Amino acid sequence: MDYSSPFVKETTFYNQIVLGTLLPENLWTPLPHLLQTWLRNYIAGSLVYLISGFLWCFYIYHLKHNVYVPKDAIPTRKAMYLQIYVAMKAMPWYCALPSISEYMVENGWTRCFARISDVGWASYISYLGLYLIFVEFGIYWMHRELHDIKPLYKWLHATHHIYNKQNTLSPFAGLAFHPIDGILQAVPHVIALFLVPTHFTTHIALLFMEAIWTANIHDCIHGKLWPVMGAGYHTIHHTTYRHNYGHYTVWMDWMFGTLRDPLEDETKNT
Repeated sequence: MDYSSPFVKETTFYNQIVLGTLLPENLWTPLPHLLQTWLRNYIAGSLVYLISGFLWCFYIYHLKHNVYVPKDAIPTRKAMYLQIYVAMKAMPWYCALPSISEYMVENGWTRCFARISDVGWASYISYLGLYLIFVEFGIYWMHRELHDIKPLYKWLHATHHIYNKQNTLSPFAGLAFHPIDGILQAVPHVIALFLVPTHFTTHIALLFMEAIWTANIHDCIHGKLWPVMGAGYHTIHHTTYRHNYGHYTVWMDWMFGTLRDPLEDETKNT
């Protein structure tokens, strides 16, 4: 590995920030660089998941009690503890994917670039758009096939779909997957690195934002911000299993005929 590479310098910097702040130096500095990266991703990923989930639950279930979620729809502590247990059991495996992707970037096997100035702002924004479109397309079809291919659903995705009512869904359900399921749904982020020139720091940020985004879409609060595939859409997915497979936006579901609008459901019910 070329330790003069800007990618290696960047990941080393991240390792020093997270591990150097939270662990005694003698516990992590002897580890190989790849293992340091995995440990950093594991600690940072766990903190992002737990802190964002706790703060969001505290806000919507306690500070805004009965404002966003009716009392009878608030999940029990037991349900949330189970979701945390499932997510934390899978977290070591989840963190293998970004660690391997960083290793591939560091070795020059992808189309990543280190600085926005390497391509200019116009190209950066264009590439980011292509990256997000590819990820949206990839996650939509990966998610849909996890439903349509029965063995995949039975052995992998069903773990997540035990949370199928409003009073069982919470922000902590966002990462409560079978580890292979969670990895498969994140794989489009990595495949994109081989196809689209991608700013490395932006890629890392988007991966970690997944933990916050998935918490958001499992809180059952419909934000009504078109074309965002928010919690209103995703709650329908958890109750019908056949709609709203998309990730960030409604466009893939609209294109492929699986979109179901929560506002239309509300109109029908009234």
